[in-house]
Amino acid sequence: MEDAETNRVGGKHSNRVDMEVDDDGKNEAIELHDLGEEFLNNFCKKASELFFEEYGLISHQINSYNDFIDNGIQNLFDSIGEITVEPGYDPSRKGEGDWQYASVRFGRVKLDKPTFWAGENFGVPVKNLLPRHARLQKMTYSSKIRVNVNVQVYTQKSIESDKFKTGKEKIIDKDVIIIGKIPVMVNSKLCWMNGAQKGDCDFDNGGYFLINGVEKTFIAQEQICTKRLWVLNKPHWRVEYRSILKKKRVYIKLVEASAFEDIPGVFPLKKKDIPCGEKVLRVFFFFVEIPLWILFFALGVVSDKEALDMIDIHDVNIFNILVASIHEADRKCEGFRKDGRALNHIDELTKKLKFPPEEGVKECISKYLFPNLSGPKQKAHFLAYMVKCLLQAYIGRRKCENRDDFKNKRLELAGELLEREMRVHIRHAERQMVKAMQRDLYGDSSLRPIEHYLDASIVTNGLTSAFSTGNWSHFGVKKTVTGVVTSLGRTNPLKMIADMRKTRLHVQYAGKVGDARYPHPSHWGRICFLSTKDNENCGLVKNLALTGLVTTNVFEPLHDILLDCGLGKLVDDTSTSFCGKDKVFLNGEWVGVCKDSPWFVSELRSKRRRKELPPQVEIKRDEQQGEIRIFSDAGRILRPLLVVKNLKKIKAFKKEDYTFQSLLNMGVVELIGIEEEEDCHTAWGIKFLLKGDEAYSPVKYTHCELDMSFLLGLSCGIIPFANHDHAKRVLYQSEKHSHQAIGFSTTNPDIRVDTMSHQLYYPQRPLFRTMISDCLEKPGYSQRHKGLAKPEYFNGQNCIVAVNVHLGYNQEDSLVMNQASLERGMFRSEHVRSYKAEVDNKESVVKKPKSEGCINFGKIQSKIGCVDSLDDDGFPFIGANLQSGDIVIGRSAESGDDHSIKLKHTEKGMVQKVILSSNDDGKNFAVVSLRQVRSPCLGDKFSSMHGQKGVVGFLESQENFPFTIQGIVPDVVINPHAFPSRQTLGQLLEAALAKGIACGGLMRHATPFSTPSVEAITDQLHRAGFSRWGNERMYDGRTGEIVHSLIFMGPTFYQRLNHMAEDKVKFRNTGPVHPHTRQPVEDRKRFGGVKFGEMERDCLIAHGAAATLHERLMTLSDASQMHICQKCKNIANVIQRPVPGGRKIRGPYCRFCESSEDIVKVDVPYGAKLLTQELFSMGICLKFETQLG
Repeated sequence: MEDAETNRVGGKHSNRVDMEVDDDGKNEAIELHDLGEEFLNNFCKKASELFFEEYGLISHQINSYNDFIDNGIQNLFDSIGEITVEPGYDPSRKGEGDWQYASVRFGRVKLDKPTFWAGENFGVPVKNLLPRHARLQKMTYSSKIRVNVNVQVYTQKSIESDKFKTGKEKIIDKDVIIIGKIPVMVNSKLCWMNGAQKGDCDFDNGGYFLINGVEKTFIAQEQICTKRLWVLNKPHWRVEYRSILKKKRVYIKLVEASAFEDIPGVFPLKKKDIPCGEKVLRVFFFFVEIPLWILFFALGVVSDKEALDMIDIHDVNIFNILVASIHEADRKCEGFRKDGRALNHIDELTKKLKFPPEEGVKECISKYLFPNLSGPKQKAHFLAYMVKCLLQAYIGRRKCENRDDFKNKRLELAGELLEREMRVHIRHAERQMVKAMQRDLYGDSSLRPIEHYLDASIVTNGLTSAFSTGNWSHFGVKKTVTGVVTSLGRTNPLKMIADMRKTRLHVQYAGKVGDARYPHPSHWGRICFLSTKDNENCGLVKNLALTGLVTTNVFEPLHDILLDCGLGKLVDDTSTSFCGKDKVFLNGEWVGVCKDSPWFVSELRSKRRRKELPPQVEIKRDEQQGEIRIFSDAGRILRPLLVVKNLKKIKAFKKEDYTFQSLLNMGVVELIGIEEEEDCHTAWGIKFLLKGDEAYSPVKYTHCELDMSFLLGLSCGIIPFANHDHAKRVLYQSEKHSHQAIGFSTTNPDIRVDTMSHQLYYPQRPLFRTMISDCLEKPGYSQRHKGLAKPEYFNGQNCIVAVNVHLGYNQEDSLVMNQASLERGMFRSEHVRSYKAEVDNKESVVKKPKSEGCINFGKIQSKIGCVDSLDDDGFPFIGANLQSGDIVIGRSAESGDDHSIKLKHTEKGMVQKVILSSNDDGKNFAVVSLRQVRSPCLGDKFSSMHGQKGVVGFLESQENFPFTIQGIVPDVVINPHAFPSRQTLGQLLEAALAKGIACGGLMRHATPFSTPSVEAITDQLHRAGFSRWGNERMYDGRTGEIVHSLIFMGPTFYQRLNHMAEDKVKFRNTGPVHPHTRQPVEDRKRFGGVKFGEMERDCLIAHGAAATLHERLMTLSDASQMHICQKCKNIANVIQRPVPGGRKIRGPYCRFCESSEDIVKVDVPYGAKLLTQELFSMGICLKFETQLG
């Protein structure tokens, strides 16, 4: 048992007594020194590996969904309660009996594993639905919700007391029905892949949903925590007791009195003082405004002195506010201190509401005012405590709550989001059920089984639509919010994991939102302070830090444990004083008091470290406010820290295998919450614990970081030497370049069909290593691969990069690449694009939907493209080489109309696979995938891991490149001007370190915040026989002469991004034009033109290229001609008109002058002619000045 008196440093008692260490701090320091820094660092690494082996990277998604499946969905149906269905009260259908009522109550909920209907022709009509089946067949991976429903039909008979009793004439037995389908998260408890020996993909850890074959995942939503008192000063002073239900919310506001009079007893104030006398306290509860003192006496307070003693705050300004509040209560309700007057006044206020409550005033107070407190005197004590918090903040003795502090936030994940959305659709199904049942609640009809009234498609379609569109229901907001669900990116495994670790904060508008976008100290170790968007969502969309864990609800009862540790029970007595005792709050609810709070907190933490308390419980002692706050709710972010006091226990682990759970059970590591960490003295690493300086004595530290790089997110933590780069460049790499890098996205490309995918042919591991890449390795990986980094989070190749100017072709971030290296396969990738077409299933179609008949697959002679590569079934053969304009899927109607799918402009490739299947809608569909091998070309985009992006400007032959005396020729040449302004020194250090590693160096780690020194890197290079600074003497490949300047060269990890010139190049000679404007259409895929706008026009004017400008604007796009009358300067139309002699001629004719003379033909763009005609139709006539050229 920890003792509160043991935390003494230098003879002085520390304020943080709840995070103490033993008295024998010196002996403990000696034991840590005996263990050695190397042993402790190895233990930290081992503990980190065990942490990721235990929790992984996406456990917060899966755990939240499993918690909803185990508990949340049952609690959801239980919270609906009894549904009473009243009759339609139609006298014509009443019959002879009384009115019939129905009662519906939901019972136990059961969820099946995903299955699908295969048909009678397959022997077993119902088969297991696996994720790969749903992905291929464009189906929703969902589970059926089976619910026990109890339906009762009864009549109401009146008796003498005018109350109603239920005469149960008929009872329909309980029935199990399917109320809908809920999407199943891959690798959750309901998924078939949970516990499977081998998954579909080695990189796939689950955590996402499959909606119509598309992978969707939740973005954690940041929401304000309702489980604490909120003291705010904007727009006015108030304290809030928040709840999800509006009826249970309590606000106490400090407002100016509406009609203030001179109140006797209020002390006179000077102008410079705070005008406290003009402010009064009012309570807003159950939609009414109540004077504070009236509510006090309604709760059983018998005197003003008793209320003041409960508030327990002494200040002259505060006394003025309280006196003003008392007199305001006297004016609003005279004699409220007498028995029942206060309750009657509140009852009168509630009856004036538009929708008055059905309950009485006493029942409302008991049911809705602080419902966790049983007695009215306890409620009065808590109300007084709220007043005290508000007044303390008003006079500056307490801080107001910060909305941006993460201790005041909770992350909503699958459990909370699904519960909210399902509640909306279940309520919708309930309303439809009630309407349908009312039609049968008459004497001449009987109720049918409940499944005839409860429409299961409402829940199924509602959830599917919410996942597909991303529009989600939100508490307190009538309209839905967006950005809750996103499609899972499959560019590479790193992007897939990063998408599932994002958090999002919704704001009222997209502009400036003040401090909400800035990093906050509470983000330390839980939210990455570098990874965020660089657009309008900057600071709003964030990423979890690597060791951040999101909690789920703890359902174990904690009240008995608190009583064992010395918790004092609440008494229903207003005369009892809590002076000198700390209030104990469990998830924001007042559960008791504690006299010896240091010992109480110390004992609780000891129980948590001995596994007597769940490790997710957070314990905070606020000595200044006299509060002990304990949290066990969901949505908090915890992180693991070493307990310095118990580090000596690891001596027993030297030769034994252990797990992370065993470290938690022994108290060596514990999960610390945001509030609890405010009382921790955390060392930044083992070396700070072992420093001999008195300023860094280990007695001052209670906890220690596992590694400083765990403060970053996944994308940032794997960047080598990230602490040496400019933060903006680290952001570019973590949020943009690493997500756009082409890698090996999946290991099961044969059993999945993506609309578009890229795969690098020869992905490599970098030469350097980081702490994160080591910890994320699977067991035994480093032994098999000689200590190289884990591959799937690094997507690129190691290139020999020289920093030099090469013939001016690498200006402004351009790259010069070695043509021979590309021909040997460097950065060669495969681009796969899929084309899909649907037809109606003959078995499911009852009648022809259109006059043209059903559409079927098949080969016909198409007029829109070439069908030479198609077989008779309408699909191309495997390996067929298709070009632009070819038919990729043949499809036609019974009437002969052609509905084939044609390759658009710039689309081509070889057929890789053809899939024919059916989906949930009963339609057959076909998918054809085309493969295209792409080697880097001019205009392709590349990037290093330090945000140094650039495009290929020139492909140089190997013999023209400079080479070293060893014959090494660089693969890439970049411009030296890329470094000074970007401040990416990390890339230079990476090249120098990798150069030493390639020559056999043993120093390989480049972990952020614990990187080797520059001296160590240069010494390793020098021992390998190179210059200390990485510069080398090189020879010109063109002349063979020595290059006079030394050139820095070394291996650097480069990434090929998915921005390729082949996907963006836009060219056109002639092509389709718009029928209305006669100008080339837009859109590159439609073979559209290149826009020549105002800025391009200004450039040609600046160059003085008049002829080019005239040709571009007047001739090339929409050249046209029109006739102008030189007399009236109006347009002359070409018409057919009669002439003398009875003949008719066609030609230009001016209707204004009624003459065909003096008419000239001018060349104008058709757009100008169209504008003139449209203005003419509006009654606006344009005059044209013409001049013979």
